[in-house]
Amino acid sequence: MNTALHRLELTRLVASSGWSKRTVRRWRPGYLNAGAVAVLAILIAGFVFSMMTNWPRSFGHASPTANGEPARRAVAAADPAPASDDASLRPETVPLEAAPVDGLRILSQHWRRGGLGSNALVTFTLRNRNDYAVKDIEISCAFSRRDGSHLTDRTRIIHDTVRMRGRRRFAHLHVGFVNVNADRAKCTLVAASRI
Repeated sequence: MNTALHRLELTRLVASSGWSKRTVRRWRPGYLNAGAVAVLAILIAGFVFSMMTNWPRSFGHASPTANGEPARRAVAAADPAPASDDASLRPETVPLEAAPVDGLRILSQHWRRGGLGSNALVTFTLRNRNDYAVKDIEISCAFSRRDGSHLTDRTRIIHDTVRMRGRRRFAHLHVGFVNVNADRAKCTLVAASRI
């Protein structure tokens, strides 16, 4: 139906312009129209601008600043404290606090397909052995074929809370879209926030 309307409009144009139908059929523009030239000019200007703003990085030169911070030189300084075995002369060390994800563990997990076979729905149980509750738990699931070759990774943040010294089961959690050839899934914990 569109072709009939197109031919009708073209016939009216030819009749009003005085050209013959044969001339219109053979006519093909051999030049770019004004819109294409404008788009090309904008693309070239954008490329030149990006090259000018990234000049040091584009040719392998190191930037004097990293992330907006001034560059600092490392200066070797002599240790002012005398070397002795006396514990009172040594600087105090503050023990590092364990990350909240260190106290979390996935007890059991399995997955199934959902939707039309491309959605991964994971069911697992989390155990929190920390002395505080955790939230915003990030998990990463790796999917592979039956022979063990890796296909895809999907990451998901769970915005629920797992109470201290408690367990929580997450059933049919949508992790994302996966390859239809995926046969196995292995989920691991990436990060968590302390409450």
